[in-house]
Amino acid sequence: MMPRDFTTRKRIILGGVICLVAADFALAAYSFQLASEPLTTEQQFLKQEKQLKMLEAPIARAQKIREDMPNTQRECEKFEGLLLPASSGYSSVTSELGEIARKSGVTLQGTSFKPTPVPERGLTEVAMESTIEGDYKNVILFLNRLQRSANIYEVESLTLAPPGGNKGPANVIKVGLHVKTYFRTAA
Repeated sequence: MMPRDFTTRKRIILGGVICLVAADFALAAYSFQLASEPLTTEQQFLKQEKQLKMLEAPIARAQKIREDMPNTQRECEKFEGLLLPASSGYSSVTSELGEIARKSGVTLQGTSFKPTPVPERGLTEVAMESTIEGDYKNVILFLNRLQRSANIYEVESLTLAPPGGNKGPANVIKVGLHVKTYFRTAA
């Protein structure tokens, strides 16, 4: 019984050796694969450094915005303080538009106001519609003076209005004026 036991033992040992050799080949292949991967080169390092800077740029901008926020808030409050109060704004705007029209040589007709409260800012947005009539040069002069006013006027649109009959000089144009301004409603 000894020879048969020796053959089985031989086969077990041979199987173990084959497993060890297979494991050795697997480890050798893995080691070769690790060795063949390139190490981090200077070029890759520079590329990664550039990517890092690109990712840091938005963070730096956000931090700058956060740092500037108190100054921006003060400037907004200062700007809002320059707006006319709602209690006297309508008459001041009507008077100023009439004065600008007179100095520009145009006729201002039918100014209407449409207020829209902006409670979160303590403001009232006022849409104004009016018609100005005069020659082209004077209409442009009116718009320039309106833009240079100490008060804030936002010209939303201008529309060429049909002339009211054939009376008056031929070079007179009629323009529908759509403007916005803002009044302070809070103290």
